[in-house]
Amino acid sequence: MRYKFHDIDWIKWSKPFFIASLVIVLIGILSLSIRGLNYGIDFQSGTSVDIAITKTVNGDEVKTFLEKEELGEYHLTTAAERLSIRFKAALTEDQQSKLESDFKSKFDDKASFEKNIVDVEIAKEQQTNALRGILIASIGIIIYIAIRFEWRYAISSVIALLYDAFIVITLFSIFHLEVNLPFIVAVLTIIGYSINDTVVIFDRIRENMRFAKVKSEADLAKVVNDSITQTLTRSINTVITVAFAAVCLFIFGSESIKMFSLAMIFGLISGAYSSIFIASPLWFWMKRKAKPAKPVKAQPAP
Repeated sequence: MRYKFHDIDWIKWSKPFFIASLVIVLIGILSLSIRGLNYGIDFQSGTSVDIAITKTVNGDEVKTFLEKEELGEYHLTTAAERLSIRFKAALTEDQQSKLESDFKSKFDDKASFEKNIVDVEIAKEQQTNALRGILIASIGIIIYIAIRFEWRYAISSVIALLYDAFIVITLFSIFHLEVNLPFIVAVLTIIGYSINDTVVIFDRIRENMRFAKVKSEADLAKVVNDSITQTLTRSINTVITVAFAAVCLFIFGSESIKMFSLAMIFGLISGAYSSIFIASPLWFWMKRKAKPAKPVKAQPAP
């Protein structure tokens, strides 16, 4: 599939988009400060119980049942053939067994239970490991891009991928979606896709710079604009293909993979956007302020 973008001045349009990106970041910081994140069982101590049911169950009746069980604070999510209950407290084996037997006797004797328990120490450790994983990935990308290209490419690409990760986290905060381990996997995957889109554009910029006669800021902007245009069809087709798979996983996948799929959809769109309107313009703005290399003086013949 081919698209026509030859007349678009990407550098010119990047300025309003960059301002919009800063506004989104400020909204994200505000949302995280006020609402925070809805941590799942992986990052918060407690017990999660997923129940696969074979009969139609009324949500209000389940809530009344849970109140009578006296298992403490909980959050109930209902679906067509599944119930997800997250208890704030870590349930004992006796409490789990009683909950299962009482539920089967009252609602569905063929229901199947899946239980997960995380204590406080494990929850904190998993939060630390998740942040450490994102940090190590970012440092590794900086080193790789700096070696393969130059430091300006490295700084621009890492700012763009951190923006992508932050946007996904912001959307999950605003809509109060559950943050769990699959979400972290999705963020790391998004970082990979984002840096891939950015490297493709940067590689084309580097190739075009070899043959371009850059004497002014306009010449440099033309190189960046041409490079984005030349790689845009590939980027769009890649995003559409992967996003289609992610949408299918979100619609037809199990509850455990839905948040992963949703994070991927958000991140893919943000990754394509940041490669064009954040990473490339940042490199352009840093490059235009760089001092031109001094010409090498010819040595006199002996």
